[in-house]
Amino acid sequence: MIADYREALPVARVGPVATRDEVAGALEARLPDGGEPLHVIVNELVSAAEPGLVASAGPRYFGFVVGGSLDAALIGDFLAAGWDQLAFNGATSPAALAFEDVAGGWLKELLRLPMSASVGFVTGGQAANTVGLTTARWQVLQQYGWDVGRDGLNAAPHVRVVVGAERHATIDRTVRLLGLGENAIEEVPATSNGAMDAEALAAVLGSVSVGPTIVCAQAGNVNTGACDDLMAVTAAARAAGAWVHVDGAFGLWAAASPRRQHLVDGIELADSWACDGHKWLNVPYDSGYAFCAHPDVHATAMAYTASYLTGQDAGRVFGGGDFVPESSRRARGFATWAAIRSLGR
Repeated sequence: MIADYREALPVARVGPVATRDEVAGALEARLPDGGEPLHVIVNELVSAAEPGLVASAGPRYFGFVVGGSLDAALIGDFLAAGWDQLAFNGATSPAALAFEDVAGGWLKELLRLPMSASVGFVTGGQAANTVGLTTARWQVLQQYGWDVGRDGLNAAPHVRVVVGAERHATIDRTVRLLGLGENAIEEVPATSNGAMDAEALAAVLGSVSVGPTIVCAQAGNVNTGACDDLMAVTAAARAAGAWVHVDGAFGLWAAASPRRQHLVDGIELADSWACDGHKWLNVPYDSGYAFCAHPDVHATAMAYTASYLTGQDAGRVFGGGDFVPESSRRARGFATWAAIRSLGR
């Protein structure tokens, strides 16, 4: 069924022919008292869902900044689901973590990030930004003598979150989720193409006395594609002692292209980076990456342990669940590894 669907995508109608309510209406609303055979369930699922599907995996879909999955990545995802691996640590699935290790190394090489950086395989750009800014929040407060993990935010020093005027909305949601509040956000004007004005950034950073500060740069404005001048942004941020986080959900992939990598010159100078796998890499959904130049800080902000968690002992090699907010996490590394393996550099 899936093979037939994908083979028909080049000529298939892109938009759905049924609404959400119409699809729901085709399903049995009553909770069943007993189960049904697998073939009955599959046929019912396909016949009810197909009218409401959007052909976003096909070549004629031009809505939003998304991509259709590669065949190799799709199979990798199928295998991950079929193997039903718990990618929490090396005890729950050595294979899942090993593939994340290798695929993560390939990603860092392609994206011109420090090979010593940590990598968390998350659900997408929102989660990657949340992980990056969670780590940033911990470190900038630690620099001013405040342990946010132990003491929380009550009575903590004020954290400034300096952003471009045309940032992606996931940054604002992350600031809310982290309890910093939208009043912590300080906007820097954008240039005519939507990039952060680096000269204005220096002025904003110097407008108040030094304190815990996070600068959120952007590689790939979702409306224009513009990339911030990362060399200038990081220089201004460093002068102010700020943490630099780069939201590179789709624009970070410019680093993989010899013709486009100049757009992200200076990318390696940041402290953390967010990137999506389901955009230019064409991995199925539920795929994103949170990178951090400071693995120890990354793990301190995100990891946890308990007496019952085999494989979470002191002195272990970090990875898997240590860099993300999930414990019961799917093995996302298989699909990413398969995508890069099928494409090569």
